[in-house]
Amino acid sequence: MTNLNLVPYVIGWGVLALIVIGLAFKRRAISEKEDDTLHLGGGGEAIVAEQILTAKKLDTIDKWGKILTVVLVVAGLVLGGIYGMQVWEASSRAGL
Repeated sequence: MTNLNLVPYVIGWGVLALIVIGLAFKRRAISEKEDDTLHLGGGGEAIVAEQILTAKKLDTIDKWGKILTVVLVVAGLVLGGIYGMQVWEASSRAGL
């Protein structure tokens, strides 16, 4: 394996990590405004509709958060493996 410049891939991985962190903060901000009270009486249709909308937003954020977290971990493991192989090959060529 030749020496592959990993800097662009690490930068991409870092951007992906920032996106995942941003999604976590966005989810937290939305869930803080969430109304967890069960509304059974009359006149609560608007509140129930808002609860449904908030739940859909959180479901979408959760779905993308899980997908991107798995991609982030797998990409990190691949980058770490490539880096480890490069270090191992360099040390074997140097006779260490």
